[in-house]
Amino acid sequence: MRKRAAVLCGAAAVVVASGLTAVPAEAGAPHAPEAFRAAAPAWKKCATDDYPTLQCASVEVPLDHADPSGRTITLALSRIPHTAKKYQGPLLVNPGGPGGSGLTLAGFVAASLPKKVAAEYDVVGFDPRGVGESRPALDCAPGHFDAVRPDSVPTSPEVERANLDRAKSFAEACGRKYGDLLPHMTTTAAARDLDVIRQALGAERINYFGYSYGTYLGTVYAKLYPQRVRRLVLDSVVDPTGVWYDSNLDQNQAFNARHRAFMGWVARHDATYRLGTDAEKIEAAWYAMRAALKEDPAGGKVGPAELEDTYLPGGYYNGYWPYLAEAFAAYVNDEDGGPLVEAYENFGATDVAGDNGYSVYTAIECRDAVWPRDWAQWRKDNWEMYERAPFMSWNNAWYNAPCAYWPVESARPERINTTSQVPPALLFQATDDAATPYQGAVTVHRRLERSSLVVESGGGNHGITLSGNACLDRHLAAYLADGTLPRGSHGDADAVCAALPDPKPLTSKAAPGTARGSVLHGLLGSRI
Repeated sequence: MRKRAAVLCGAAAVVVASGLTAVPAEAGAPHAPEAFRAAAPAWKKCATDDYPTLQCASVEVPLDHADPSGRTITLALSRIPHTAKKYQGPLLVNPGGPGGSGLTLAGFVAASLPKKVAAEYDVVGFDPRGVGESRPALDCAPGHFDAVRPDSVPTSPEVERANLDRAKSFAEACGRKYGDLLPHMTTTAAARDLDVIRQALGAERINYFGYSYGTYLGTVYAKLYPQRVRRLVLDSVVDPTGVWYDSNLDQNQAFNARHRAFMGWVARHDATYRLGTDAEKIEAAWYAMRAALKEDPAGGKVGPAELEDTYLPGGYYNGYWPYLAEAFAAYVNDEDGGPLVEAYENFGATDVAGDNGYSVYTAIECRDAVWPRDWAQWRKDNWEMYERAPFMSWNNAWYNAPCAYWPVESARPERINTTSQVPPALLFQATDDAATPYQGAVTVHRRLERSSLVVESGGGNHGITLSGNACLDRHLAAYLADGTLPRGSHGDADAVCAALPDPKPLTSKAAPGTARGSVLHGLLGSRI
């Protein structure tokens, strides 16, 4: 998932034991990397203005967990230490991606939870292998997303070839630079890293809170080490049965629906944007803008591919809609491309951290699971999808296309079987989430037999806790405080919260990112 971007209905509650009693490892459990003895982290102050008690450290993990005495790599950690007498252990947090950095997320989560709850945990962020401050950090092809790229829709053999050449060259660059690392860039390896972190922190069990791809990482960890899980929170849940080719295809229709929801929102605010009151005509104007940018990119930077990059974050978070609508209106009504360039720079452009995130994204997803190696299959599937969902189908295809040429053989994803071994987990899901469609949360809820699912009804954002919805956050705080879970009968859901209202048009030119939701969505990892 690319970054950038009520009332509880009669649920009964059940309380889960909150002690930190050690649980003996199960006979036949997957080997934990206990043969590798990680040193305790040496925490140092790394305070920021927003998070003055933040600390940083690092931990070494095996590059290959099957060879714990071999080469090691370094993972960067951050921590907001607990301050209460009651200590509930480390709470590891992950923002998704794969490829998202979690160092700042630790501060955000600790500051956003109720003070009494946060005080009982060491809130620990980490950069997974290959990411950010961890070493080595991947950057296969710096500037891969520099503007202006070829049109994402391959309307001619020449355009298709240009995009294929980009995908192949990126895959080849990754192989040349990181051929020794790529075989070990998997979600399974990252989950085993989590257990080294657990051991280094001196914890018998960990608490885990993951967003987006971080839900898949947490689910895999729970599958491998159920006896090491104490609390498990999954927000915006990846469907483990679609990893990863099918999941990306499934996203396209959901993102198309969110883009059309944005068009409907613009239509309802015609007094501000002057684009009309007919959502279909407004959508046609957006695609006319896209066609015009193909001939004359705005500011020499925003062609059709960059336009899609700019508006895709609106599918993740509707808090960006007012800014995107202003840029759209300025271009259509005033022939002014300046706001569009500004929106691209704020929401769509890829910086050095984005280059790193994309390198890790491809390294994990291309290695994690089997992808078609015959481009004819991609062509067929994506043209069929484009006919139903034109907004991002081809943009998404090219984002993942290096996997068709990946220099390392694909592995098989972990099979997430139905289990009652994992302690009761808490899942959060919006009904209209585009990045991780709703059914994925239902699937994981059913496979984690003692889990509870809290649904944000009518919500379309991706990453919904600690983003301003008090109903959702009450469930999160109760679970982290003492293990309380909702147990209700709302179909697949145990509790239902109403979605927050859609945003209003801007009343000033204030820069984006002031609301808590915007801060969170700036931290969530790259597109899945």
